[in-house]
Amino acid sequence: MSTAPTAVENDIVDLLRAQHGQIRDLFDKVEHTTGKERTEAFQALVRLLAVHETAEEEIVHPAARKALPGGDGIVEDRLREEREAKEVLAELDGMDTSAPDFLEKLDRLRVEVLTHARAEERYEFERLGDAFTDAQRKGFAAAVKAAEAAAPTHPHPGTESATKNMLAGPVAAIGDRVRDMIRDARGKG
Repeated sequence: MSTAPTAVENDIVDLLRAQHGQIRDLFDKVEHTTGKERTEAFQALVRLLAVHETAEEEIVHPAARKALPGGDGIVEDRLREEREAKEVLAELDGMDTSAPDFLEKLDRLRVEVLTHARAEERYEFERLGDAFTDAQRKGFAAAVKAAEAAAPTHPHPGTESATKNMLAGPVAAIGDRVRDMIRDARGKG
């Protein structure tokens, strides 16, 4: 079995679009399951959203600002959407997935996240794909994967910039990962 990255993993645009697909799938799984399965799917969704957005904020958005005509405006719109979604996600992150209002709030988050993802794909990703060579897109994909490996695993509204992520991210990531380990240990006991 080969461990070489797939073509999707080697191109920044394809990688991010594939992650958007995973996010859509996780929203569906959370909505259509119950109990422990819903809780585990929601935890996976929270983690994917947190690391995905952090990597975009650290790698993708700065590249878009520099490379795209009107990049500042495009990125500012995406950062506003991300901040709004992180606020809802942070509220949901502490909820019991069986709470009566959980699915209603999850639906609000879904609308915000998927609207944001469509805007990224249309106004940012497509144009980034055209602005960079294959080698550059491959380099960005590697950078995104590295950023995701070190990113916080829970939402931290207010850190929607590369600088803020670089300053607060490592401490938040350690705290999040310790919190995840404690949660997981309690679940197994």
